[in-house]
Amino acid sequence: MSVATESTETFASLNPATGEVVGEHPVHGAAAVAQALERAREAAGWWRALGWKERRLRLLNVKGALTRNLNRMAEVIHQETGKPVQDAQLETIMAISHLDWAARNARKVLGPRTVYPGLMAINQRCELEYQPLGVVGVIGPWNYPIFTPTGSIAYALAAGNAVVFKPSEFTPGVGLLLAELVEGVVPEHPVLQVVTGLGPTGAALASSPDVDKIAFTGSGRTAKRVMAACAENLTPIVAECGGKDACIVDSDADLDAAADAALWGAMSNAGQTCIGVERIYVLDDVYDRFLGKITEKAKELRPGFDREAAYGPITMPGQLDVIERHIKDALAKGGKAVVGGAESVRKPYVEPVVLTDVPDDSSAVCEETFGPTITVHRVKDLDEAVEKANRTGYGLAGTIFSGSRSRAMDAARRMRSGMTSINAFAAFAQVAALPFGGVGESGFGRIHGADGLREFARPKAITRQRFATMNLTSFGRTEKEMARVLGLINMIHGRRYKR
Repeated sequence: MSVATESTETFASLNPATGEVVGEHPVHGAAAVAQALERAREAAGWWRALGWKERRLRLLNVKGALTRNLNRMAEVIHQETGKPVQDAQLETIMAISHLDWAARNARKVLGPRTVYPGLMAINQRCELEYQPLGVVGVIGPWNYPIFTPTGSIAYALAAGNAVVFKPSEFTPGVGLLLAELVEGVVPEHPVLQVVTGLGPTGAALASSPDVDKIAFTGSGRTAKRVMAACAENLTPIVAECGGKDACIVDSDADLDAAADAALWGAMSNAGQTCIGVERIYVLDDVYDRFLGKITEKAKELRPGFDREAAYGPITMPGQLDVIERHIKDALAKGGKAVVGGAESVRKPYVEPVVLTDVPDDSSAVCEETFGPTITVHRVKDLDEAVEKANRTGYGLAGTIFSGSRSRAMDAARRMRSGMTSINAFAAFAQVAALPFGGVGESGFGRIHGADGLREFARPKAITRQRFATMNLTSFGRTEKEMARVLGLINMIHGRRYKR
């Protein structure tokens, strides 16, 4: 059973563009969550016992099932989020690539390995292995409802865990379809179950003593509540929260490419992207030319629900007020709207907004907007650009455009973020082998890549004595034995090192 026990209470999933009901879903309470976790515990034991080879085969077949149902999944995403079908297809393709990587690399990353013991423990055989945690709870977001949770679900399953997934109340149908596809490939035990509902459902999952780790994606405010619930049982958590990501444009950058990428990073998915571009810092000598290019491109964009629309509606109605507040605050503090303005908020859509001369203390610069707006700033040099990019509590991702490899790499390393992409927007998200996550208010822990696999496993160290030698951890040790060891340590480690 991939779906928790039915509840008498239900909630509606709505199309944010039309307001039409996409589906009715049960509100699962604490009892239903507990039942799902109990089934997951049994499933976890079976899944772990299958071994690397069998899990790999099944997960590759899950990938195949998702691929064959790509358009079906994209349509559900389109209906529940309002994003264009092609964007939903692209998101699903990225989820498929992560399923593939996790399945193919789990054994290589997490499988047993021999570790050199060092001279002092030369009589020990040392092995390191990564064991499954057991049951992982995943609390997913609505903005990328298949790609983002797959970054936890696929890696947790590949590591040998069972998963209980609570999708966003805005996109429950996406989670249910994924669970259906997994159940079709793995019918024996519910290795992936879905619980649907509102905030209390997620709270029941996070606060349960029967979950071994929580993978959460959402706002920093909600993350703190989830962490508090996890703290009751010392349940570990990996948290991917919001961002206020910056794009830096160097004086020798390809301005056409930079404007195109920055605009996509800011406006795609109606700006509802945690790694989206919200601030652009452009060096003084190319500022006017860059602003002209991005302004021209932004004016061509149109939101809507039809196939020709550049992006869709604001999925979460409450975010419209935040976006409008940020625009008005920026203008009230002396900022200028070179594209759009406060009137661009036309519920449920927000037309493109490009702001300049916005003070650094404006909410449009300091707080996550999560809408199709962007602020463009003039800076004197790359050092100032990096300094201002880092002037935030967030630290998720960033983008740098430059014609100089050395300057770009230096700036990328100095940018306070978990990920930085040079001369492209968010290329790291497409590379399954790279870890994904942030610092500061953007959260902690990593999904994707080898680090993402290890996030859902516990390291286990095992030593086995191969032959007897001096036993220093014994009350029977002699002064002679200790003197021999001290002499050996002094010979190995006591010498002076020269430059």
